Amino acid sequence: MRSATPWSDVLNRLVEATGETLYMVGVATLIATLFGIPVGVWLQLTSPGGLRPQANLHRVLSFVTDLGRSMPFIVLLVALMSVTRLVVGASIGTSAVIVPLSVGAIPFVGRLVQNILSEVHVSVVEAAVTTGASTVRIVRSVLIRESLPALINAIGVTVIALIGYSAMAGVIGGGGLGDLAIREGYQRFNARLLWSTVAWLAVLTTVIQFGFTRAARASDRRRHASV
Repeated sequence: MRSATPWSDVLNRLVEATGETLYMVGVATLIATLFGIPVGVWLQLTSPGGLRPQANLHRVLSFVTDLGRSMPFIVLLVALMSVTRLVVGASIGTSAVIVPLSVGAIPFVGRLVQNILSEVHVSVVEAAVTTGASTVRIVRSVLIRESLPALINAIGVTVIALIGYSAMAGVIGGGGLGDLAIREGYQRFNARLLWSTVAWLAVLTTVIQFGFTRAARASDRRRHASV
C-alpha cells in the first residue's frame, strides 16, 4: 500500500503552487483591468442612454464582448495555443496561461464595468453635463468616482473567477494549484494532496473576497466623507 505524502511535503507543494497561481491570476487581472475598464466605459458611453450614443458601434462592441464571455475557458485555452506560443514562446506553463486568462477576462470585466456605470444616477451625470465638463472628465470624475466601490468589488469577482479558470489550466499542465490538484493529486491517487489543495483553494478565495469587500467598503466611506 502506498504511504501518504508527508504533511511537510504537502505544505511545500501548496506554497509553490500558490505562488504560481497568484502570479498567473495577478498579471491576468492587471491586464484585464487595464483593457476591460476602457471596454466597459465605451460600452456605456455608446449605449442608447449613454453620453455619446452610437448604435452601430455599440452593437459591435456588445457582440464582441458577449462572444468573448460565452467562450468556455477550456476551449479558449486550446484555441489560443498558437497565439500563446507566439507571445511567450511556449504553450504550457504559468506564463503561457496568462494569455488565455487575460483574453477571457477582458470581456468579462468590460461587461461588469458597463453594468456598474449604468447604475450611476442620471441626475449626477446631467449635473456634470450642465457644467460643460468634457466626456473624459465626466467619466473620470463622475462615473468612475461614483462607481469606485462597485468597481473594486467587480475586480474581486474577476480575481475569484480567474482562480477558477487557472485551476482548469491544470488539465494541460498549466501550473498552479489546479495543476497540483489534477496531476499530483487526482491522477496519482494522492488523496491527501488533492483534498488539501481543494481546501486551500476555498480558504484562498474566501480571504481574497474578504479583502476586496473591505477595500470596497473603505472606498465607499472615503467617498461619502468627501461629499
